[in-house]
Amino acid sequence: MAVHVEGIIAIVVFYLLILLVGIWAAWKTKNVGSEQGIDRSEAIMIGGRDLGLLVGGFTMTATWVGGGYINGTAEEVYVPGHGLAWAQAPFGYALSLVIGGLFFAKPMRSRGYVTMLDPFQQIYGKRMGGLLFIPALMGEMFWSAAVFSALGATLSVIVDININISVIVSAVIAIFYTLVGGLYSVAYTDVVQLFCIFIGLWISVPSAMFHPAVTDITITATQEVYQQPWLGTINSQDIFTWLDNFLLLMLGGVPWQVYFQRVLSASSATYAQVLSFLAAFGCIVMAIPSALIGAIGASTDWNQTSYGLPDPKGKNETDMILPIVLQHLCPPYVSFFGLGAISAAVMSSADSSILSASAMFARNIYNLTFRQEATDKEILWVMRITIFLFGLASMSMALIAKSVYGLWYLSSDLVYVIIFPQLVGVLFIKGINTYGSIAGYIIGFLLRISGGEPYLHLQPFICYPGCYLEQVYGGEPVYIQRFPFKTMSMLSSFLGNLAVSHLAKYLFERGILAPKFDFLDSVVSRHSKENMDKTTLVNHDNITLSELVHVNPKQNASVNASFTNTEAFQDIDSSPEFSKLDND
Repeated sequence: MAVHVEGIIAIVVFYLLILLVGIWAAWKTKNVGSEQGIDRSEAIMIGGRDLGLLVGGFTMTATWVGGGYINGTAEEVYVPGHGLAWAQAPFGYALSLVIGGLFFAKPMRSRGYVTMLDPFQQIYGKRMGGLLFIPALMGEMFWSAAVFSALGATLSVIVDININISVIVSAVIAIFYTLVGGLYSVAYTDVVQLFCIFIGLWISVPSAMFHPAVTDITITATQEVYQQPWLGTINSQDIFTWLDNFLLLMLGGVPWQVYFQRVLSASSATYAQVLSFLAAFGCIVMAIPSALIGAIGASTDWNQTSYGLPDPKGKNETDMILPIVLQHLCPPYVSFFGLGAISAAVMSSADSSILSASAMFARNIYNLTFRQEATDKEILWVMRITIFLFGLASMSMALIAKSVYGLWYLSSDLVYVIIFPQLVGVLFIKGINTYGSIAGYIIGFLLRISGGEPYLHLQPFICYPGCYLEQVYGGEPVYIQRFPFKTMSMLSSFLGNLAVSHLAKYLFERGILAPKFDFLDSVVSRHSKENMDKTTLVNHDNITLSELVHVNPKQNASVNASFTNTEAFQDIDSSPEFSKLDND
């Protein structure tokens, strides 16, 4: 098949549009930071904390609604035996944004953190914060890889070029404008990208739906015509699996730096909450055309189309069902516009994830852990280098990806099992410490690995009740777990953190263990060099420890006396004065 010149033109136009918007945003905000009295590196990470409702709502929605979201939703609706019943991501991630807005956005923004890892380093210390960086990094990398994989699949259909070339070109574009402007470029390009996704999909849906080869989707929803009904079913033996995966998406969608980057960039704590709710609504709305396209694919007699037989599932191309439908069921002018727009738009998640990973590394690992004396210019260069390296790593993962939806689930696993219970602990539980955090980390990791991973063909060490042998992804047979072991691993990690933290606290405070055995300085020591004090973490925000003391001068002596004490931080954060600041 010849390369489609019209498709190449469409791609070039939309890519140039995204690049120009990214460069314009970088130029427009080049002096942000110096004008506001904050470091340029911090301005790149979270802007000037002036993200308004309009741009903020768009960029937070676009964070989730990217290539993995729209391609993955269409794929799952199309796959026989799965259908809409198993397309959990739209509702799961929308609810995760609601939960984030209700419980997490306000305390994080009110306390003036810069990254998601800041509260971990404040409570658990520098080294534990570095350890928690690993699953956070892997989550962002898998997410970016899913987006690049979706981009490559889309472009390979548009212009009939090698999918690897498509992935490489897409990654280079996303890395470039993220390098140029940081959060501002990402946020403003997100606005354009979201419009492109919305318009491109909705223009294409009517044309595809009324193609002669497509049976009425209301009929195929419940009746088997070309394959099983696209509404799908949840068998009784799969209920716990469905619930496990849904909880993973809903709760595991909260502790992401890519989400908190928007929260911490909001102009106020209240705005951070509102942005979360707006994005939740946007996620549902943006999933509708993608789900319809998956249903159209399941309702098509592919023998009557230019695609021919075997159908996409017969050719093992279910992950490309969205671009296939647009390419073969729509008129050329519609498909080129729709596919060209989507090819530029679905970068909206990859750039955010790359920036988030580099921000955590530059601030929490390089600056706060190893080089607290690093200059702002030095941190900036570290961010630029890591944006490039993390972008290349995500691109490499995308080149070997087999299923967008598989990568999607995989990206949330470690975040859900390890980081979510730790985040709940540092924000809401008093008395936890580094010993409990380490125990929870190890427990969660081992239990998650023990259940195996079908996508990676990793056999389980423990076959939980209901597991069965099945051949998946065209490889060797592996055991599939029906038991909700991921949620069990998360809860075990949380309970292990609580139990060991309180045990260590009891042993040291009762004198059963001598203070010299508190080698992590997390229980007995009042002046640990390991834990980060609040002025180190929050030295530029409008809510700092010094201002808190100014609000209530009577606390001045007690605060200074226990400046680096974990429980002092937790007491301050829950004090009436701090609550008042939160409300303001």
